[in-house]
Amino acid sequence: MDMAARLDASVKLALAENRIIGAVLVVRKDGRTVFETAQGLADRETGRAIAPDAIFRLSSLTKPIVATTILALVDAGKLRLDDLVTTHLPDFRPRLADGSAPEITIHHLLTHTSGLSSASILTSEEQAVGTNRWHLGTDAIMGRLAGLPLLFAPGAGWAYGPSIDVLGVIAGKLVGGAPEDAIRRYVTDPLRMTDSRFSVTDPARLAAAYADSAAGPVLMDDPHSVPNSFGGITTFDPGRIFDARAFQSGGGGMAGTAGDFMTLLETLRMGGGAVLRPETAALGFADQTPQLAHSQGPGWKFSYLGALLDNPALAGSPAPRGMLRWGGIYGHNWFIDPSNGLSLLSMSNTGLEGSDGAYRQEVLEAVYAGQL
Repeated sequence: MDMAARLDASVKLALAENRIIGAVLVVRKDGRTVFETAQGLADRETGRAIAPDAIFRLSSLTKPIVATTILALVDAGKLRLDDLVTTHLPDFRPRLADGSAPEITIHHLLTHTSGLSSASILTSEEQAVGTNRWHLGTDAIMGRLAGLPLLFAPGAGWAYGPSIDVLGVIAGKLVGGAPEDAIRRYVTDPLRMTDSRFSVTDPARLAAAYADSAAGPVLMDDPHSVPNSFGGITTFDPGRIFDARAFQSGGGGMAGTAGDFMTLLETLRMGGGAVLRPETAALGFADQTPQLAHSQGPGWKFSYLGALLDNPALAGSPAPRGMLRWGGIYGHNWFIDPSNGLSLLSMSNTGLEGSDGAYRQEVLEAVYAGQL
């Protein structure tokens, strides 16, 4: 069985076992599409089949789009990787537990080594009455993030949190607008990623959002919470993508298609294309956390664009060293394998199975189970 057949079988199995509702899966090797499929339903309740151009809530697939925008702004001379965050946001001065306010740089934000906390920015009273945190306004959100105690001194640890939200705000300010203005100018418009927005360009193509449950995927409420594999709770806000008042979250607020996002992955894999200088794209793939034993788990480090596989044996991964990957909680996963000329994008409308469940591992093993 070749790779395409193995991948097709993986999608069909996840659908047959009612673990995901719909999926789009695309693999490119050496610039050529070697596998592409759209299977299952975009909307189970209406019976609408999923299509290759389905629009998904991108969640953390937004992050590499924003990271690429920041790197493009570096190339344009608008900022430096060692810039202090206070150069661009003068009032953004979070403190350590001892009361000191260490210097945080653009580099720290890109690598999730800033120490910023992912704790709620809402007061207990606001949480009790259901205050929408995305309606607080950019300045208030930045102020509240800065008011949370840092988890560690910048550069001393790794913690997944709101760092890319801060970068999105900085990018927007540098072009005199919002995050989407910078993203469009430097990344999505040059690459013709026409559906990649903080809104839905065509609601008729939007995939409904489903969440794991003991009885199989359920249509998400708004908000909707599910237990995650890290022992915590993941909360989804599926209605946010329709909310013009919502804060443009660089960490997870965009929508887009598989075609758009694969364009970005391939542009990065092949050296930056129309958006980055080759040397800047190379920085995006390099280990940017050499001072740390690992980032989110043993065998993994972090680049400017995603998690970097440093020790496959330690990580228990069949992929080779140098593979870059990340995902999105609404059901997505991607990786770039430079040594094999591979880019893979797996998008589904079921979280967390599509992003953090068995399906992600099944797709990975389908790629590397035989000769590429």
